[in-house]
Amino acid sequence: MDSQLTPELIQQCRAQFPALAREHEGQPAIFLDGPAGTQVTQSVIDAISHYYCTCNANHGGQFATSRESDELVQQAHQALADLVGADDWQEIIFGANMTTLTFAFSRALSKTWSAGDNIVVTRLDHDANVSTWALAARDQNVEIRYAAIQQDDCTLDVNDLKSKIDDRTRLVAVGLASNSSGSINPVKEITSYAKQFDAQVFIDAVHYAPHRLIDVQEIGCDFLACSTYKFFGPHIGVLWAKKEILETLEAYKVRPSSPALPDKWMTGTQNFASLCGARAAVDYIADLGRTLANDGSLQRRSALQVAYQAIADYEDELCQKLLEGLASIDGLKVYGITEASRIQQRVPTISVTHSKLTAKELAHELGQRGIYAWDGNYYALELTEQLGLEPEGMVRLGLVHYNTADEVERVIAALKEILEKS
Repeated sequence: MDSQLTPELIQQCRAQFPALAREHEGQPAIFLDGPAGTQVTQSVIDAISHYYCTCNANHGGQFATSRESDELVQQAHQALADLVGADDWQEIIFGANMTTLTFAFSRALSKTWSAGDNIVVTRLDHDANVSTWALAARDQNVEIRYAAIQQDDCTLDVNDLKSKIDDRTRLVAVGLASNSSGSINPVKEITSYAKQFDAQVFIDAVHYAPHRLIDVQEIGCDFLACSTYKFFGPHIGVLWAKKEILETLEAYKVRPSSPALPDKWMTGTQNFASLCGARAAVDYIADLGRTLANDGSLQRRSALQVAYQAIADYEDELCQKLLEGLASIDGLKVYGITEASRIQQRVPTISVTHSKLTAKELAHELGQRGIYAWDGNYYALELTEQLGLEPEGMVRLGLVHYNTADEVERVIAALKEILEKS
């Protein structure tokens, strides 16, 4: 079995993304905006189109198109259950996006908290995993505790987080990977520690999902959220939660509310076509695993394991190449882990600043050269405030597996040109 993503196989992957054919002044555009939303495969587009062409109907009808629609929706639930390692497809809840899902869920979960309780959030996370819980805690007169960061490498201070947990801690909310610095948090260790105090654990896996395999069983958490538009699919949010919690917790939704899962937690009519696209996004990754394993019969979860291992190995090499190139540019500051020996402790998302240009100016200059990168704080507001980078923020260079070594070389050359002219 050849488990490596060779240049030839990367080109086969790229060919499945229509947007990657875009050119800028005669050269292929370079998409480094994946942390805010990756490009989508033709299979995702086809799945959405197929739904609208064949069985566009609402849920629960006594006629053919509604039944066919419901079957495709269940298949989407199963695909996402396979992606996160869930036992039951009914543990998967879909919504507009991770932020909306988390806000709605926090309202229900916070009703189980009492004055004198506390929750723990971090200063590294996207605000969707901070303010959602902080606002809910405030409404319930519950203390909010913030875990600190290590400013030298923009990683979570795990010891500080642990020191914030006690017998009155009801929830620990932490990200799997930072959407700004790219650092991966030891969530299994954090969850195990929190469970000693009977605290529940909510994991934000949005930024981790395109890069590494998620396994809720191994983590041991109670809840985990991600978004399919961050891993090659449509703009849909996904929440996994333990079945026993979903069954007993009261959901906030309109009447009549079905007690059956997952309907109990699906607030309003879902975007059924995009759910089909979400399934196709998972299957794109699984099919890559089957290709690598040279085994078309490989079950989805097993295929995902193969694919993600190859993606991680390839992205580690690409990330190291980018970090080495950035280190060769005078005055460019990288926020996050830079050591080659620690490359597996991060995903290939790199944020930078330079004294000559603001983040917005630098991103603009890159955009003028067909290199698409975000500037600002990317909603990791706690982090940029701690680093003293507000209001300008940083420039974020986000690699995924459809990026190439040639693109990295073009980015480095462009940065050198921009900064020399400045």
